[in-house]
Amino acid sequence: MAVLTGDVVRLGRPIDSGSVQVPAALRKVPFTCAEAIEVGVTRAQLRGACYRRLGSGLYHWIGLRESPQLLLSAVARRLPPGAAFSGRTAAWLHGLDMTPCDPIEVTIPDPIGTRRRAGVSVGRTALAFEEIVIRRAMPVTSALRTVVDLAGRNPLTEGVVAADMFLYARLVSMVELHTYVAEHPGVKGIARLRRVVCLAEPKAESAMETRLRILLVLAGLPRPEVQVSICDDQGRFLGRPDLLYSKQRLAIEYDGGSHRDRMVDDNRRQNGLVGAGLRLLRFTAADVYGTPDLVALQVRRGLVGPLLAAKPPDEDRDRRHRHGRLA
Repeated sequence: MAVLTGDVVRLGRPIDSGSVQVPAALRKVPFTCAEAIEVGVTRAQLRGACYRRLGSGLYHWIGLRESPQLLLSAVARRLPPGAAFSGRTAAWLHGLDMTPCDPIEVTIPDPIGTRRRAGVSVGRTALAFEEIVIRRAMPVTSALRTVVDLAGRNPLTEGVVAADMFLYARLVSMVELHTYVAEHPGVKGIARLRRVVCLAEPKAESAMETRLRILLVLAGLPRPEVQVSICDDQGRFLGRPDLLYSKQRLAIEYDGGSHRDRMVDDNRRQNGLVGAGLRLLRFTAADVYGTPDLVALQVRRGLVGPLLAAKPPDEDRDRRHRHGRLA
């Protein structure tokens, strides 16, 4: 049991004179061994049950809940000048829904050392002054630099996912991305970035929506429109499908909801779209990840169907059919 008394947290029973006291200075953030000694905690106590080791020379009080913020703040204390969190870690610190600590990614200018240690993946490159910003009191690669870094990775789809997320959050703009590509023609990975920018879509509302869209494009299908509002003849809003082939009147939805309220909303939207004369295909994560070829095939058939239906009749074929029946 933990009992708060003044400037210390007393672990154990309150009347136990042998219980361990945790100084207030060590309760809120990770700390070094030297900082612990300064407030009266011994090395032996640091090895005890009240503290947990985060890394080389870093500890935290066990009453401090572990979180990405806690782990990153511990790593940040050991970053050299000119270093910053980067990649997916930087994206999380910018407020996007990405996994920040698997692994923790940092970029440092120092060419000495290993590329990975204690759960930290280290990139080696010099960052310009404007490429480092402060987020949550920690150095982070700027939004533009983070998109550039993530766009250069495999697979291509995940680079587009990152670009879409930053664009939708208005952390970067298409103008900034196009300008960067134009001003850095010889930079390593610029061809990949150019393709990511070409495929990026600021209106995409989710990562899975992007993955579904890029699946179709990479399968050779036409690029669909994104988040187009559909209204009836009186201008009343009927729905906004994730993806749309307006000419073929084919709407495509990523189905990621599981709660009843979400299902009710989706059903109402589906009814509105069908009522407007659209055909609707719905896909789940299992479809996108497990059977991408089948997804592409179903959409391809959906696109071809209306064209076949609108094709004028083959008069020669009809004439042969009539002659056969007469014979």
